Amino acid sequence: MFGIQLLRRSFVQVLMVTLVMVAIGFGATSPARALSLNDAKAQGLLGEQSNGYLGVVPGNANAQVSALIQKINAKRRAAYQSVANSNGTTLKSVEGVAGIKLLGRVQSGQWFMGSQGKWRQR
Repeated sequence: MFGIQLLRRSFVQVLMVTLVMVAIGFGATSPARALSLNDAKAQGLLGEQSNGYLGVVPGNANAQVSALIQKINAKRRAAYQSVANSNGTTLKSVEGVAGIKLLGRVQSGQWFMGSQGKWRQR
């Protein structure tokens, strides 16, 4: 019985993280003059990290990119904390699940930082 409850909890946690990521994705586009998440990824300015957050690809730091990363990472952290609270788990575990999901969604030509801390382009 305990195994089924653990499996059910894990499924719910993954489902919640996925829903949070979809919700964050809908808010990824900013006003026309501002840099959007999709544009920044396409330009190789930032990338996904295994911890569930965005990071600056080396050599691409500027105020606009840093502001975009801060804004999105703050929303992600709040959403991850909400999922953690709802499921009685830790923020770190939700960040890890989200990181795996987000790394799996990196498109060809985009940058990501793997678990070993090195930036790579898919």
